[in-house]
Amino acid sequence: MELTLNVHAEPPGFTVIEVGGEIDVYTAPKLRERLVGLVESGSYQLIVDMESVEFLDSTGLGVLVGGLKRVRAHEGWIDLVCTQSRLLRIFRITGLNRVFSIYATVPEAVAAHDAGDARDAGDAEG
Repeated sequence: MELTLNVHAEPPGFTVIEVGGEIDVYTAPKLRERLVGLVESGSYQLIVDMESVEFLDSTGLGVLVGGLKRVRAHEGWIDLVCTQSRLLRIFRITGLNRVFSIYATVPEAVAAHDAGDARDAGDAEG
């Protein structure tokens, strides 16, 4: 399966990465390259939309954590958009649901930051 990545800007100054397909040992380098490129170009407020992700392995998790470390070096953040129970379970099992803020939709993630950065409120996976 292929990995698709679509990047677009979301006001007010956020970058959304729509990820589709499988994030595994074969495709994760493509996501890593995109995240590194975005950070190098000055994008430090990222929303990774994982609604079309069909599979996620530990390599993919490592790429997300690596991306988070990169943006945090610039006082940025990465939020995730995910409602799929099988992916949310992976985040819970690994404890990454306490590292990333997880939202149901991109507008919900944007609104959380518009409302004065409610990141400490925890994830919104329901």
